Amino acid sequence: ASMAEIASPCRLLCSLDRTATWCTGCGRSLDEIAAWQSAGDGERQAILDQLPERLLRLNGEVEVYSDIL
Repeated sequence: ASMAEIASPCRLLCSLDRTATWCTGCGRSLDEIAAWQSAGDGERQAILDQLPERLLRLNGEVEVYSDIL
């Protein structure tokens, strides 16, 4: 039996930071967003693990990822 696919952290609040590198809505880089569909669960989890710290750096607050991490 296969595990359920790890869902995208996209929150439909897409906006790039001033460097045009990071989405301030989900915390992913443009490369991570582009690669998400083909990424395996391990890659996806590694990205998810970094998002709270990134969002804190990008937005000055930790967003509501506690329910999916």
